Amino acid sequence: MISIVIISRNEGSELAATVESLRQTTPRDEREIIVVDDASTDGSADFLAEVSEVRLIRSEGIGVARARNLGASHAAGEVIVFCDGHVRAPAGWHIPMLRALRNPATGACAPMVYSVTDPAKRGYGLYFTGAGLHTNWHAKRPADVTEVAVLPGCFLAIRREVFEAIGGLDPGMRQLGGNDTELSFRLWTFGFRPAVVPDVEVSHLFRTQVPYEATWTSVIHNRLRMAMVHFETPRIARVVDALSAYRHFPAGVALLADGDHGQKRIAVAKQRKFDDAWYFSNFGLEC
Repeated sequence: MISIVIISRNEGSELAATVESLRQTTPRDEREIIVVDDASTDGSADFLAEVSEVRLIRSEGIGVARARNLGASHAAGEVIVFCDGHVRAPAGWHIPMLRALRNPATGACAPMVYSVTDPAKRGYGLYFTGAGLHTNWHAKRPADVTEVAVLPGCFLAIRREVFEAIGGLDPGMRQLGGNDTELSFRLWTFGFRPAVVPDVEVSHLFRTQVPYEATWTSVIHNRLRMAMVHFETPRIARVVDALSAYRHFPAGVALLADGDHGQKRIAVAKQRKFDDAWYFSNFGLEC
């Protein structure tokens, strides 16, 4: 079974359209749908009281990483698909993605993602573009399933055994921003290979503003946390220098000081197979 875990917060009518898309494009006896409504104030998830085949879980503004972990903890499937509340999937999308996950080296996969408002904008996975840990999309379509540095978290499938082996998403991440990059980096350094499946095309609503209060402070914190947990000193210094240009940098540092990145760093070091130098060298990336 596939467990589809949708994270939602103030999605408006988008959530209902996303749920309906997934209900229509996968056989009911082969999947379950779980919606984690993370403190919505617009009533967007209330309609699920009338949809018996969808399980609704309410949370209190715990953020993307913890909400996805919460949904996964209620999931029964051998494969977990994390999905944003504003996507549309094509019929039979699960078949090529499950086929890709049959490769034991492929721990997770994602489709090609295109913009619902501008379908010409399409990406096949992402890659880091510098010490600030920004990412860009791969614009060229690969011929087949292809390994990529970073998977988009808006529609990401992962085998349950892999999800449990890496410890899920990092619960120390705040709100939104950087969850996908950290998860992809950890997959690679723990010995699992994320891949993009170009034959599956999923549309995504790319918003200029999120429908709830959010600031760059959490984004800065999450990038700093990723560096502090995973990188060696020279690369940490470059990340700090790049992020210090942002006006939210002091607030991000303050959040970091209140976290557990030191303990997380020790735990990760004991489990990983490759370090940050190997990762960036493997993809020919500068950071």
